[in-house]
Amino acid sequence: MVPASSAKKVRVPRLVRKNKPKKPADGSMTIVEHINELRRRILIGLAAIAVGTIIGYIWYSKGVGPVPSLGEILRQPYCNLPPESRFGASDGECRLLATSPFEMFILRLKVGALAGLVFSSPVWLGQIWAYITPGLKKNERRWTAGVSTAAGILFAIGAVLAYFVLSFGLEFLMTIGDEAQIAALNGEKYFNFAMALLLIFGVSFEVPLITVLMNMAGVISYEQLKSKRRYIWAFLFLFAAFITPGQDPISMVILAIALCMLMEMATQIARVHDKRKAKQQEEWLDLDDTVGSTIDRAAPINGSGQAGTGASSAVGLAPAPIAAPESLDGVSATPAPQSSSGARPRQDGVSGTYDRRDSLDLRHGSDNDKSNGSDFFGDVL
Repeated sequence: MVPASSAKKVRVPRLVRKNKPKKPADGSMTIVEHINELRRRILIGLAAIAVGTIIGYIWYSKGVGPVPSLGEILRQPYCNLPPESRFGASDGECRLLATSPFEMFILRLKVGALAGLVFSSPVWLGQIWAYITPGLKKNERRWTAGVSTAAGILFAIGAVLAYFVLSFGLEFLMTIGDEAQIAALNGEKYFNFAMALLLIFGVSFEVPLITVLMNMAGVISYEQLKSKRRYIWAFLFLFAAFITPGQDPISMVILAIALCMLMEMATQIARVHDKRKAKQQEEWLDLDDTVGSTIDRAAPINGSGQAGTGASSAVGLAPAPIAAPESLDGVSATPAPQSSSGARPRQDGVSGTYDRRDSLDLRHGSDNDKSNGSDFFGDVL
């Protein structure tokens, strides 16, 4: 038997953990990395929506402390109707009808999903923001954050206004023929009507924000909004008349007045923006293509080789006299370079200079040409 001391120790191989590759300093990613990140952020957003849906499903029938249940909050505009206008209100209860076995479950699940979408909005909006911001510049991030915040606030204001308008609209619609009939609303149709009104008011309140963005992009100006103000107001009233689901005049008028007030605020913002832009912009950029701009006269060049001041040229003053050059006595011209070509060797003469002809006679056969050995043209060739 082998003693324990002489037994060989068996080494267990360790699992080598590979280090993750370092990300580039500039934050660049491959297409596969972009897809993986998008999938991860989508899964996080869906998980947050699922958790919010569960919370909304539970909150639909159970209140939290002093806060009533979600079903009671949405049913309150219907319960504000007079008891004689609601079916089954003689015993003091306020309930909606259900005409199918799964209607109550589907309605509760639908309302809980919408509530979960609102509850989880900070999570999935944050995931969207974290995915797109690496590709944006600093000023683009600032603009995107500001626009997103303003859009959320306007949508919330529109939805809250729609909630208070809902009771007035229902009262008008349900009391038109109450002397001959009584209202017995279906739960699904009532909640569809309420959700549609909330969504329409919230989205409609984004129109002034779009107007401001178009003004900042240079698509429309304050003068255009000012000149077309009456047509814009008329269009908003027509838009409110067609977009409201109940077609009642109360909700239509309230939505139209609110949109006109917001559009007037957007117009004033455009006025301030155009004034600020006009101060920072050159005057000639606003001229029409057929209008010539005034350009200052060309400034004369003074003796130092620099252009004169634009003030003297703009008012038409005489240019400053150019200083006379100094005396040229003692200044010698630079000698011409000497040719080293073999086609015409340099003639020997006075040192440092070329031999020059004292006179040039183009007549062939003259004595002067014969004395020089050849005529002028022969010498050139």
